[in-house]
Amino acid sequence: MKFLERVGMAVLGFSLAILLILVVDLSSVLPLNRLADNKVAKSYGYRGRTLNKSINSSREAADDSSSRQAESQDQMKDEFVDISAAILKAAQKLGIGTIFSKIPEEEGREEVTLGELAKISMEHSRVWERFQLGVSNLQLYKQSDSLVSEVLRQMQQLKIVGITQKEGGTQLKLIIDFEDGGQALFKPMRFNRSQQTLPNHFYFTDFERHNAEIAAFHLDKLLGFRRAVPVTGRVVNITRDIYSLAEGDLLKTFFISPAGNLCFHGKCSYYCDTSHAICGAPDLLEGSFAAFLPSKDIAPRKTWRNPWRRSYHKRRKAQWELDDDYCDIVKDVYPYNHGRRLLDVIDLAMFDFLMGNMDRHHFETFRLFGNNSFPIHLDHGRGFGRHDHDELSILAPLYQCCMVRRSTLSTILSYHSGPVSLSVAMRRSLSKDPVSPVLLEPHLAALDRRVGVILQVVRECLDRADSPESVILVQDNLYNNIKSNQPHDDGHFFQ
Repeated sequence: MKFLERVGMAVLGFSLAILLILVVDLSSVLPLNRLADNKVAKSYGYRGRTLNKSINSSREAADDSSSRQAESQDQMKDEFVDISAAILKAAQKLGIGTIFSKIPEEEGREEVTLGELAKISMEHSRVWERFQLGVSNLQLYKQSDSLVSEVLRQMQQLKIVGITQKEGGTQLKLIIDFEDGGQALFKPMRFNRSQQTLPNHFYFTDFERHNAEIAAFHLDKLLGFRRAVPVTGRVVNITRDIYSLAEGDLLKTFFISPAGNLCFHGKCSYYCDTSHAICGAPDLLEGSFAAFLPSKDIAPRKTWRNPWRRSYHKRRKAQWELDDDYCDIVKDVYPYNHGRRLLDVIDLAMFDFLMGNMDRHHFETFRLFGNNSFPIHLDHGRGFGRHDHDELSILAPLYQCCMVRRSTLSTILSYHSGPVSLSVAMRRSLSKDPVSPVLLEPHLAALDRRVGVILQVVRECLDRADSPESVILVQDNLYNNIKSNQPHDDGHFFQ
């Protein structure tokens, strides 16, 4: 009898186990189907979303970038032929035949350098002065300028003869003096490349990454902007290059760690204490070296608050995050009401999106060139923090204004549809740096994915527009929203 009871219990248990497996399997399949339907329904629509898990979190909610990547691999690649046709149609308004033809966005404007304005001869100048005085109203350096390679080489090889901690900022930076009198800004390596942004860190408390500065310079150049200063990687000997030259308060922060490594932390707003020290191995340290811009005595700069600046608050949102028509406010303010400035900000937003950089609170321009000049691309240490997440809110200037430069869009489209992808171009460019590999492969793959996201946003804008030329600006002067009695931005208009 006991034997029959045991057999019965065994059969009953086995039946329950099979039933449980079936229930769990169905519950795991059904939500995926619902999520897939939801993705198809909302696509890349941005207006009216209720996607925030928390006040300052992403505009993305359930669908993350890794799932989009998996889906895209299962589908035929979208070549965005409709965008190619829209570019061609907008270009034909000016009699341009192909979408990749060179069109001067600043037609009628001559390029003038700081050296020409100051009437300074560069014949016998050092490489540093030649780079700085060669800065023009259109770019920091020319596309085929061999001088940039020379600047990078000097920063990689010259002997370091002095260091000073840079004042201000949230994290440690050192001003490096070279033996020939040149200078560079040094950002040290804090952790290895595999460490991503900590999940509980806000964008304004994230660590700065030295390799992000290097990668940003190369990305800016590949996109054709040439608005970021030259940056290179270099390995320094802390004992010889930093400790032996340190003085004052900085010198007091050096110590030997329990692992026997030489460390220091300096003084700054965040992460300048023993628990967040910068350590060598045992005294070798990798870092980024950024070339200096011209002295403010020669070329004073104006600081502008970014109209799409974030709140830098744990709970409060910025106005643009609450108002989908925010761009109408920006378009009504000089100098964003005509010409290049608003298009420059949109360029900058796409640049930041490709890097995942949410920390763009201000930008600077050269006063000597007036308001019709480019914003300098500076301070990218918080870029390339996550390769598995696309922060769509960084693209707010693009999807709220639905405007884009034809040259920028053509460049991005060429990296998507052309023979060389952005990830391949970046890999090749970064391979020349002394601390290569600068970016790990997942970050390079994320660049290609984000290129597709930008093109999808532009497609959404074109679908809503009356004509392609209202979205794709072939020349900067075609954008004009000047009206009477419009307010002027003095650099602090936007809060």
